[in-house]
Amino acid sequence: MPHIAAQLHELGADALILFNRFYQPDFDVENLEVRARLELSSAAELQLRLHWTAILAGRVPVPLVVSGGIHSLPEVVKALMAGATCMQVVSCLLKRGPAYLATLVNELKQFMEEQDYRSLEQLRGSLSLKHCPNPDAFERTNYLRTLQLWRA
Repeated sequence: MPHIAAQLHELGADALILFNRFYQPDFDVENLEVRARLELSSAAELQLRLHWTAILAGRVPVPLVVSGGIHSLPEVVKALMAGATCMQVVSCLLKRGPAYLATLVNELKQFMEEQDYRSLEQLRGSLSLKHCPNPDAFERTNYLRTLQLWRA
């Protein structure tokens, strides 16, 4: 992924969106039809975006946009800490209405004040691979340790 991101930048990309969602048709087996199906994103989709944003932050000189999985303040903060320059909150606003954007902005301001962040730049990328206190969390070797967290 870092190699592809660097190539896209060299070809003129001035930002990268991580990741676009694919809308796929569904099958109606009773009517034997293929139908369009729209499912809005959920916060569960955020992990993949955080992972790659955190790896790419500071490695490619373009803004990184997180798309999908941002629904409340914790997801906004996580995306910023991973290194996102901005994020898309389409599903969130479709569910809660456009006025919710002001709520997110106000909650972010309050969070930053409470946590003594003086700017978005100070917050942005603070848990990226480049700045993370535990870079092993991003490595493939962490895979087995993560699986060991499972409890039946």
